[in-house]
Amino acid sequence: MALERLDKLLSSTGQWSRREVKDLVRQGRVLAGEKPVERPEEKYDPAQTVFRVDGVAVDCSPCVYVMLYKPAGLLSATQDKRQKTVLNLLPEHLRRRGLFPVGRLDKDTTGLLLLTDDGPLAHELLSPKKHVDKVYLAQVEGRIDTEDVAALAGGMTLEDGTQCLPAGLEPLGDGLKCLVTLREGKYHQVKRMLAARGKPVLQLKRLSMGPLVLDKGLEPGQWRFLTAQERSALKSIQSGV
Repeated sequence: MALERLDKLLSSTGQWSRREVKDLVRQGRVLAGEKPVERPEEKYDPAQTVFRVDGVAVDCSPCVYVMLYKPAGLLSATQDKRQKTVLNLLPEHLRRRGLFPVGRLDKDTTGLLLLTDDGPLAHELLSPKKHVDKVYLAQVEGRIDTEDVAALAGGMTLEDGTQCLPAGLEPLGDGLKCLVTLREGKYHQVKRMLAARGKPVLQLKRLSMGPLVLDKGLEPGQWRFLTAQERSALKSIQSGV
């Protein structure tokens, strides 16, 4: 692998800007192998070098993966001339990386959203052929019954002719809330299916996508980087393991 500048490698993780990396180096807080880095422009082979900041190993993978708890009121888009998007919740140096949401949540839908610059992985997660389950918590008007469960399980044809694959529906408590499991992502699909059953959605929140589960420690609008274990689980989908 070609040699790359240290400040570029560390800033590419999304944890620091290049200016912040320069400050870390100046303060003697960055190690390459066992040696302190003296200049941020020094070049290294990231495949052969372990970097540490304040004693903690840094993953210099070429792509960034962010778990976001999307709040209501933001668009699942990279930019919009009139409205704020989920990218507005990230610091500037992350926005400059070209991150994008993997799949879309409606403006008023909350919950798990994966942001990355890994195009091939995003394609795999969204491919109908991969059948990646997406689980939503829905609050509805009316009560979910066994007929609703059977209707979604059998696959639905919506009023406009849209064909929906079989989906899971699990009523919770008194049936005013339910879990909906999809293996595809058609436009407003959860809302349209439940509305077709006479149970319009009042609130909708995505809880998981494949092996990725919304962190209960996050509040709406907060985000964190994926752990190594979470990244590995997503990569297993990509590799078909």
